[in-house]
Amino acid sequence: MKLNLKEEKSKKMRTTPKASSQKKKVIIYIGFIAILLYIAYAIYLLVKQPTTVFTIEEGKLYQEETDIGYVIRDEKVVKGQNYKNGMMQIKSEGEKAAKNENIFRYYSNNEETLKQKIENLDNKIQEVMLNDTTLFSSDMKLIENQIDQKVEDINQITDSTRLTEYKKEISNLVTKKAQIAGNLSPKGSYLNQLIEERKGYETQLNSGAEYVTAPVSGIVSYKVDGLEEMLTPDNFSSLSKEYLQSLDLKTGKLVATSEESGKIINNFSCYIATISSSEEAKNAEVGQKVKIRLSNNAEIPAEINNLIKEDENDVVIILKIEKQIEELINYRKISFDLIWWDDSGLKVPNQAIVRVEDLDYVVRNRAGYLSKILVKVKKQGEKYSIVTAYTSEELKDLGFSNEQIGFYKKISLYDEILLNPNLDCIE
Repeated sequence: MKLNLKEEKSKKMRTTPKASSQKKKVIIYIGFIAILLYIAYAIYLLVKQPTTVFTIEEGKLYQEETDIGYVIRDEKVVKGQNYKNGMMQIKSEGEKAAKNENIFRYYSNNEETLKQKIENLDNKIQEVMLNDTTLFSSDMKLIENQIDQKVEDINQITDSTRLTEYKKEISNLVTKKAQIAGNLSPKGSYLNQLIEERKGYETQLNSGAEYVTAPVSGIVSYKVDGLEEMLTPDNFSSLSKEYLQSLDLKTGKLVATSEESGKIINNFSCYIATISSSEEAKNAEVGQKVKIRLSNNAEIPAEINNLIKEDENDVVIILKIEKQIEELINYRKISFDLIWWDDSGLKVPNQAIVRVEDLDYVVRNRAGYLSKILVKVKKQGEKYSIVTAYTSEELKDLGFSNEQIGFYKKISLYDEILLNPNLDCIE
């Protein structure tokens, strides 16, 4: 019996190392399988939510839409009786004019004939003065210098109105020079006769012309399209989508210059009517401040002056602007960007923001250490948001304790944050 017990004990002692080895193998297998499962799970998470790093920078965010606008102005068309004679601009396109100031004139019936006679007389006067060597007045020399300077300047002028003015000034200087010469020269009687004859023709020329003045002060324009009395600030209530589209205007087309009439435009404000179906348009309010961006990329402050709701989809919006009105003189229908809001600050992708219980977080990566950072979203667009850190007062309003506020981590410029973060693995 004792022998059997010894044998059994000896047998147990012989089998223990083998059993221990098997246990170790089982543990290793289990550990290996666990590692494989973890790797597989990690790969699954990466495939499901790929994580990349984004560096925060300063940026600007817009909520905007591209619309078609109809330009509405407070403008008065001016037209005289002799419009069939053709006209000469006194004030150039886009120039400002005071009330009752001459802005253009119509030619007289025989203007070309009178101009030709005056030109012939000018040639005769010049010829007489050139052939008279007795003229040595200092006044004559001064006038000659002025004429030379005007002739030199005229070569640099491209504006037709200024060119006409310079030619008239040269003509007046020539006449003044001839009058002085007539008093000094032995041939003065003949020279004075030519001068008086020229004055007579000039009087006929001026008396036969019809001058048109500005009824009010404003910007002078000769871009007349016949819609001045139809698209006015006085009839906003009658504007509709159907009416605007019935005008059949081409977007961006320049308004042609009239050869018969001009107009005075209110230089303090003008309006743009547009049709929009965006959610922002449906929720817009009169008096709301917005911006518009013109084709020259200038962003101009604007205000919603009027709203006309067509149906469930479309809204006619009347925008009032008070800057760069001159940019719109040439057009009646334009393409422009309506900017509902814009904001600047720390710009982050929406993919980096995770919402938990009505609070927004990002995950910051600093040298491999991940931190969950509470952020305040100021504005959110389709792909990006402008964020900032909360103030202590704002955190108190959210229910945070003083201790929590003391440990609050703030987002900063050039921080690296994760896209599509998994908050479950972060403290």
